[in-house]
Amino acid sequence: MIAESVFLIPNGTFFVELLVVIIILVLAAKFVLPPLNKALEDRQEKIRTSLAAADQARAEAAAAGDERQQLLTDARNQAREIVASAQATSDQIKAESGARGQAEYDRVVGAAAGEVTAIRQRAIDEASARIGEIVFDLVTKIVGREVDQNAHQDLVREAVSALNAEAQKGGTR
Repeated sequence: MIAESVFLIPNGTFFVELLVVIIILVLAAKFVLPPLNKALEDRQEKIRTSLAAADQARAEAAAAGDERQQLLTDARNQAREIVASAQATSDQIKAESGARGQAEYDRVVGAAAGEVTAIRQRAIDEASARIGEIVFDLVTKIVGREVDQNAHQDLVREAVSALNAEAQKGGTR
C-alpha cells in the first residue's frame, strides 16, 4: 500500500506518457518548428527592410529639407532683387516725372512771362497814345494855340521812350 500511495514512483503509464511527449516534441521539432522559424526569419527580414527604408526615407527627407531651404533662400534673394529693381525703377520714374514737371513749369512760366511782357507793352503803347492825345489837348488849351504837329510827335516819342525805359526797369525787378 505504501507503494500505491507514493505517487512519485514511476509506473507503466509514466513511461508511455513520456514516450508520447518525446514523440510530440520530435514531431513538433521536425514539422512545426521549421515553418515557425521560417516565419520568424521572414518577419525579421521584413523588419530589417522596413528599418532600412525608414533610414533611407529619413536621409531623403533631410536632403529634401536642405533643398527646400536652398530654394527658399534663392526665392528670398530673387524677391529682394525684384524689390530693389522696382524701387530703382520707381526712383527713376519719379526723377523723370520731376524733370518733366519742372520743364513744363519753366515752359508755362516762360510763356506767362512773355504774355505779361506783351500785355505790358500793349498797355504802354495804348497809354502812350492816349497820353499823347491828352498832353496835346492840354498843351493846346494851356497855350491857347495850335502846337506844331512835328513838335508834338517828338514829344510823344520822348514820352514813349521814357515809358519804355521805365517799363524795362520795372520788368527786371
